[in-house]
Amino acid sequence: MMTKLDALKKQLSAALARMDEVMREPKNALIRDAAIKRFEFAFDLVWKAMRAFLEERKGITCTSPKECVQEAFHYDLIIYDDMWMRIPEWRNQIVHEYSEEFADDLYGELPKILLAFHQLAEALQKNS
Repeated sequence: MMTKLDALKKQLSAALARMDEVMREPKNALIRDAAIKRFEFAFDLVWKAMRAFLEERKGITCTSPKECVQEAFHYDLIIYDDMWMRIPEWRNQIVHEYSEEFADDLYGELPKILLAFHQLAEALQKNS
């Protein structure tokens, strides 16, 4: 029987493949915006997968992305990095403030974010 975590890992893998796909394309405004949208999808799955792992495997309940990031660090799912604390802020900023400058800045961070997401996905596979 597939657990919630198993389902989220499968969805996350697909979302990361789609994010990889768009990041290989030459940058223009359309590609930038598509990459940012795929980041949104991937991030939502990242934090939900963290939450499911923590609940199913560690008995820990976290209710927000930042709280899940902190707990994921505590349980060695992710390597502590200020970027991990900024990722939820960037996700929220997309919803509330979308300027060309912000979009370009975030797009510039996406390769590092994508690498961090892949590292988390690998850790989830190893620890599940």
